[in-house]
Amino acid sequence: MENNIKELRKKMNLSQKELAKSCSVSRQTINAIENNKYDPTLQLAFQLASILETPLEQLFRYEGKHL
Repeated sequence: MENNIKELRKKMNLSQKELAKSCSVSRQTINAIENNKYDPTLQLAFQLASILETPLEQLFRYEGKHL
């Protein structure tokens, strides 16, 4: 799953540390999500979308095969 978190975070002039604090996770977690090395829980995904003021479906995209 890929995402636009890094771009949106930078548009809002938020550091990874600030975004992490807003979501009550570590900066390393935000870094891993931004680098597509960790898929957030649904709750964290909704938090990120809310903080970054974007719909969830515009924050993440999945380009895998349909089942």
